[in-house]
Amino acid sequence: MQDVDLTVDLNKIIAVAIAAGQKILAIYQKDDFGEREKSDNSPLTEADIASHQLIMQQLQNLTPAIPILSEESANIPWEMRKTWHRYWLIDPLDGTKEFIKRNGEFTVNIALIDNHKPVLGVVHAPALGTTWVGEKEGSAMKIVAGEQKKIHVIPHVTGQPWKVVGSRTHAGDSLKTFLSSLGPYELISMGSSIKLCLVAEGKAELYPRLGPTSEWDTAAAHAVVNAAGGEVVIAENGQPLLYNTKDSLLNPHFLVQAVVRK
Repeated sequence: MQDVDLTVDLNKIIAVAIAAGQKILAIYQKDDFGEREKSDNSPLTEADIASHQLIMQQLQNLTPAIPILSEESANIPWEMRKTWHRYWLIDPLDGTKEFIKRNGEFTVNIALIDNHKPVLGVVHAPALGTTWVGEKEGSAMKIVAGEQKKIHVIPHVTGQPWKVVGSRTHAGDSLKTFLSSLGPYELISMGSSIKLCLVAEGKAELYPRLGPTSEWDTAAAHAVVNAAGGEVVIAENGQPLLYNTKDSLLNPHFLVQAVVRK
């Protein structure tokens, strides 16, 4: 039996994310479409589906042997998913509230999962013209206007205020309680998976997510954080956040930070 080709060209995946972002921007820039949530004919749904269809088609062309799980096709049964060792996990439009608010803080997320771990991630923020990329450790990059810059996490310095990034739209009582126990801190508000990328590039030292997220929300940026020398761990027990280990696609609460050396 011939071996199946599971190799991936990172530059081609970056190009897919940028092309999907262009599809989104074409709709985003049409007009001021107001506070419309997802409905069958809303600009948000139109952008989401346009991005989803492009990514699905391109990934199927590039890597036909690797299955794909997208937020827009998340009804694949667990009985099938649990047989996957290597698969694409994508969110065609992360940050729907940011899209509606027109603040630019939304992203296209494409991740490659291998044995429950994100081993490649591309996070593209089309309205900001910025892309974050991570593959193997030490390879994390931020790309702005075609210029690539290596990025890495910056650990917290004892005695200094924490630089904490939090959700612009989902801050709740649990976060306030967590922050009150942290000591002095500066809070940066941000939308979508950009929050994880801010930790990856050293602009924030900690991102506590103590509310609901799905696996496609985090996987791509998780790979960037890993490649930048950081980690994403379960808040309750400090164990690494893993993917496709259960029927539910919801993540537990988690922390994003520089690797804590023991």
